[in-house]
Amino acid sequence: MKKASLMKLSIVGAQFYAYHGVKSEEQQLGGKYEVDLEMYYDATHSIINDDVNMALNYEEAFFCIEEVIAGENYNLIETLAREILNLLMEKFPELQKAKVRVRKMGVPIRRIVKFIEAEQTLSRKQLE
Repeated sequence: MKKASLMKLSIVGAQFYAYHGVKSEEQQLGGKYEVDLEMYYDATHSIINDDVNMALNYEEAFFCIEEVIAGENYNLIETLAREILNLLMEKFPELQKAKVRVRKMGVPIRRIVKFIEAEQTLSRKQLE
């Protein structure tokens, strides 16, 4: 068998509408969010066997993002990022490391800005 190495599997630009934020308008009217996710796992067996059942299921990962975004309302996008990573680590024991970027589009501030983004990386080693 060949030497194991980490595979990066990415979800880019997943879009959601949700009700997070400190301001009451954000909590009542909601807003657009965008999420990027990078997941690192040992895909050696799934590649050698060309078997989807051995691979990390990116659709299930997408559902994890959606569960957090559509679930409990949070004040901070930093909290959203951390909760997404926590759920992914819980659901995918093969996941070694993940990086998530959560973007709040159309931020309600008196400035012109494309988005506000929180990024966090979490590795399984950090959880031990």
